[in-house]
Amino acid sequence: MTEIHQRASLPIADVPASGLTTYDAKDPDTAFPPIEPLRPPAGAPNVLIVLLDDVGFGASSTFGGPCAMPNADRLAAGGLRYNRFHTTALCAPTRQALLTGRNHHSVGMGSITETATSSPGNSSVRPNTKAPVAETLRLNGYSTAQFGKCHEVPVWQSSPMGPFDAWPTGSGFEHFYGFIGGENNQWDPALYEGTTPIEPPATAEEGYHLTEDLADRAISWMRQQKALMPDKPFFVYFAPGATHAPHHCPKEWIDKYEGAFSAGWDALREETFARQQDLGIVPADAQLTPRNEAITAWDDMPDDLKPVLERQMETYAGFLEHTDFHVGRVLDAVEDLGVLDDTLIYYIIGDNGASAEGTMNGAFNEMANFNGMAALETTEFMVSKLDEFGSPAAYNHYSVGWAWAMCTPFQWTKQIASHWGGTRNGTIVHWPNGIDEPGGLREQFTHCIDVAPTLLEAAGLPQPRSVNGVQQAPMEGTSMLYTFKGAAEPERHDLQYFEMFGNRGVYHRGWSAVTKHRTPWLLVDEAPAFDDDVWELYDGSTDFTQATDLAAEHPEVLAKLQRLWLIEATKYNVLPLDDRTAERLNPDLAGRPTLLRGTSQIFYAGMGRLSENSVLSIKNKSFSVTAEVTIPDGGANGVLIAQGGRFGGWAVHLVEGVLTFTYNVLGIQEFVVSGAEPVPAGTRQVRAEFAYDGGGLAKGGTVTLFHDGADVGSGRVEITQPMVFSADETTDIGSESGTTVSSSYTPASSRFTGTIAWVQLDLGEDDHDHFIDPDERFRIAMARQ
Repeated sequence: MTEIHQRASLPIADVPASGLTTYDAKDPDTAFPPIEPLRPPAGAPNVLIVLLDDVGFGASSTFGGPCAMPNADRLAAGGLRYNRFHTTALCAPTRQALLTGRNHHSVGMGSITETATSSPGNSSVRPNTKAPVAETLRLNGYSTAQFGKCHEVPVWQSSPMGPFDAWPTGSGFEHFYGFIGGENNQWDPALYEGTTPIEPPATAEEGYHLTEDLADRAISWMRQQKALMPDKPFFVYFAPGATHAPHHCPKEWIDKYEGAFSAGWDALREETFARQQDLGIVPADAQLTPRNEAITAWDDMPDDLKPVLERQMETYAGFLEHTDFHVGRVLDAVEDLGVLDDTLIYYIIGDNGASAEGTMNGAFNEMANFNGMAALETTEFMVSKLDEFGSPAAYNHYSVGWAWAMCTPFQWTKQIASHWGGTRNGTIVHWPNGIDEPGGLREQFTHCIDVAPTLLEAAGLPQPRSVNGVQQAPMEGTSMLYTFKGAAEPERHDLQYFEMFGNRGVYHRGWSAVTKHRTPWLLVDEAPAFDDDVWELYDGSTDFTQATDLAAEHPEVLAKLQRLWLIEATKYNVLPLDDRTAERLNPDLAGRPTLLRGTSQIFYAGMGRLSENSVLSIKNKSFSVTAEVTIPDGGANGVLIAQGGRFGGWAVHLVEGVLTFTYNVLGIQEFVVSGAEPVPAGTRQVRAEFAYDGGGLAKGGTVTLFHDGADVGSGRVEITQPMVFSADETTDIGSESGTTVSSSYTPASSRFTGTIAWVQLDLGEDDHDHFIDPDERFRIAMARQ
């Protein structure tokens, strides 16, 4: 009891040595208690959490789906499957809730970090009164490490200058290897070790893939940890970012599924549902929910597009099986270390339902839809790219129809927090020393906020009252430990609200009341007023899939649950509801902090890995780029500044000594404007001006190039990207990391061969000569800030 009391306040206070203090250490009476390294209570297990991304309930073979996941299957055979485990319907909110044991709005993550607002429930800032479980475990003597995706860093804290409190190494993880943000190119990712940006150890041509790399790193870390500290348990959080778009996978894994989906998504739903019932995952009396009219029937899709649609699903299935293979390598490493029986493993197959963010036609570059430019990807274009899906040349996503099929047997998909299609994810728990029914099924309602309190109870640790001197709010989840040996135990988590972009619902003692407010793939459609939303009511005791709406039969039950939703929403900072879309990408409209001030920004050679939120936005406006450079005799080549990459962005660079401006629209169109002559040797000032046409979003503009204020060429960019260039590519000065904006250079050849003194980005129409007096440069820049 004394130890538990000590562990309620973290870090645990040092206890000073007591007893006789001698004058000479050689005195026989000299004695001190032995130094005992900090350890958790005896019997505390190792912990491994595997969290996949964008996998619907009906995707994996373990839960009746068409995608083979043999390692999930074998883990389930020795553990427990949970068929009523829930997430928040979106990635960053689920991850923050999982790691803290609190509801997503309660820890500021009402949506993704990129759409954070000034509202407490949507700020993306985790209160220090709600410490993550990794910090609690670390301060109790666990070794801690995270591998893969971290989407919990506020966007204004994602630059190389931090602050790094919300990064994994500031959130309880002693080691981090992975990426910051919602998604990453699996072939050419933007990686960090700790807080230091690093390059991948190999290229796609050399066989590199991010998931394999992450598995390698996790295995190496666990081996080292057990070699050096065999008596110290570990907490490993393995979140590979797969199978979020882009769906990238070696071709041999994709080809395994060739022809498997030719019958289309309607038939796939029927096949999956039958398997789920055969497995007992879904009750025999359950109903398969029908296709909503917002989703096109397979038979009504254009015949000439169907081969592309099939390849999209083949690519996804191969990606998921490939991911499970590398998860299996991590599981094998745990077993090889001889600690499998004493390791509590969560294999959570998806942080939300399957993603319907790829439009009905799917996408070769998902950024097309995010920019409202999906129409550029015509059927002819998609067919021409058929063999490139999944490859480094693609940034692909599958159709809404496949996402719906991957959420079988439920309605809707990711983002729809009202219905189980968005929030129910198949989950496996494996712990031989703590589970006595291998292969069992657990049907109690559970939620991702239940994981953190489960880990603490399994380790014999209290929820801390104080962490790092800050009094802690209680966890809001309910430990699942009671279910490990109790299939018939009544569920203890019997009340839970849901909300995402206005889609909302509440679960209470078997009943669920829900209302869908927005459709994920209809980004520009105007949502109805919240009070006009139609609520539905389902009785989960007889209706596993939410197939039969009982709102008309039981208005009194619906009213009670609607009131409960409002109470919970008030308690956990859900209000005010916010269904805005594009407006929330603008920090001024959203009301969130920003690193950026004014209309001018200065960069220096060597600066790089600057996220899109760390650089002034040049979208839908005029801008100029000025650089002072020294050109050696014989000329120079390479990048002065580049933002984005192969799938959208812009660059100012030199090609065979000639000043060049390149604008890449979604990897579909590339506009190049070049000067008439090379930049002369010596210290020069080069400048590119972009005069935006105006009249709305995504318009074109005229580019004019200058050497030392003299016009050397001009040309046109006919269309621009209005919303976002990339979710993972960055801005670099003097070279370009990741993929390249221009096809005229590679990352290896992008390094500028002259010398860069500075690069300045200015927004708006030019208000001075086409030459910046170096002595006035800072005055101008500071005045604009």
